[in-house]
Amino acid sequence: MPENNLPTYAIVELLIRLTNYNSAIGDYKNHTVYTTGVMVKTSGGIIQFPQSLIIQQFETPALITDDELAEAALLFMPAN
Repeated sequence: MPENNLPTYAIVELLIRLTNYNSAIGDYKNHTVYTTGVMVKTSGGIIQFPQSLIIQQFETPALITDDELAEAALLFMPAN
């Protein structure tokens, strides 16, 4: 899957899953793809994911462990 064609709904689904670990994350606003990952702006702030996590959410979401989700939730930075 080309990096610029990441499915937005996979990002939204991932954010929904992450709110179980941090309810301050909020709702999806937009995202930008970089070579180092994907920066997602939410109603609560920003969070940067590796593209591989979003692709995994798209292809095989059941294989993402609770530990991986908890670690990803720690990447959230609230808006000032």
